[in-house]
Amino acid sequence: MIDWTPIILTFQLALVTTVLLLLVSLPLAYWLATTRSRLKPVIETLVSMPLVLPPTVLGFYLLLALSPQSALGGLLEGVGLRLIFSFEGLVIASMLYSLPFMVQPIQAGFSNLPLSLTEAAYTMGKSKRTTLLRVLLPNLRPSLLTGVVLAFAHTIGEFGVVLMIGGNIPGKTKVASIAIYDEVEALNYATANAYSLFLLVVAFLILLAVYTINGGYLKQ
Repeated sequence: MIDWTPIILTFQLALVTTVLLLLVSLPLAYWLATTRSRLKPVIETLVSMPLVLPPTVLGFYLLLALSPQSALGGLLEGVGLRLIFSFEGLVIASMLYSLPFMVQPIQAGFSNLPLSLTEAAYTMGKSKRTTLLRVLLPNLRPSLLTGVVLAFAHTIGEFGVVLMIGGNIPGKTKVASIAIYDEVEALNYATANAYSLFLLVVAFLILLAVYTINGGYLKQ
């Protein structure tokens, strides 16, 4: 019999992370797709770093940055906010680690939209905000869906980053990936298999859904 608390916590983390990432990634992806700034390669590199960095490296530096001994961590501690070994800290770490999985599909979607859509909206007197919300975003549904699903699924499978920032606190920071590790260490392979199989099926169904839906969009 498995403990469902780590799985519930995992999905809570993935949901909160995905919603916040979407809010952050939309303007960032739009800027990256449309800007001619010399800073664009630098920002794109920073966004993509989690794709090549070992999770423990990112987790380690986040741990240093957010610890009460650091300037930022001390400032947050002064206002009563401790991010290490907390659910809030897991959210921040997960957002950084899953950022490219949300930004890159949306950026590609913006880049592939015909320039005539924007020009037509401006010709009709639409503002940049209205053009983005009423014209561009409705045409980005496959890209948005891909970004949301990939970020959600990636957050579910995180291990190194969440372990470094959150530790292993039952009911607070012990997510499913850490629960699997604990069960393997304790040689409880049956329980570890139950956790792993559940996450495997969930990941398969999520990806199957996104490919099926995006395939439907492409045929329209």
